Amino acid sequence: MAADALRIPNAMLDRAQAITEVTDAACREHLDDEYGRIARRLVARLARKRPSPLARGDVRIWAAGVIYAVGQVNFLYDRTQTPHLTADQLAERLGVVKTTMANKAGLINRTLGIGIFEAELTRIAMIEQHPMAWIVEVDGFLVDARTLPDALQDQARRRGLIPDLDALRAVA
Repeated sequence: MAADALRIPNAMLDRAQAITEVTDAACREHLDDEYGRIARRLVARLARKRPSPLARGDVRIWAAGVIYAVGQVNFLYDRTQTPHLTADQLAERLGVVKTTMANKAGLINRTLGIGIFEAELTRIAMIEQHPMAWIVEVDGFLVDARTLPDALQDQARRRGLIPDLDALRAVA
């Protein structure tokens, strides 16, 4: 993803690039390309924050915190997931102290209000199987949008009520 597509401010471009170089390399070597794309989106969100917390601190620690935060959203630490790493393995492979990495991820989560299901930071496979991603309210009733007629599903996608998997795959 190009920096302009991620809407990174010019003032933060070099810093964000330095961090994404680390996250890209780490994800390519230890995780997969989808984790790398998601990490870039998270770095861009942090770069757009005013003032950006990325302006200061060790690039490696920021990169590790970003990957750790993305890992939390995607259950990277659950051995039933693929890919899977423990927090200890991730810290070792990134060459950082686990508590420092976890603390940075905590700061990222608090700064951006990231919760367990953060659609922009969730892997496509996780979205597909996440039941709450598909729940919409129709006439006061909660329903699985996948059971609605195609026209209503399209409308729900356009309004951002349910994920647009085709658009996510196109970016992937």
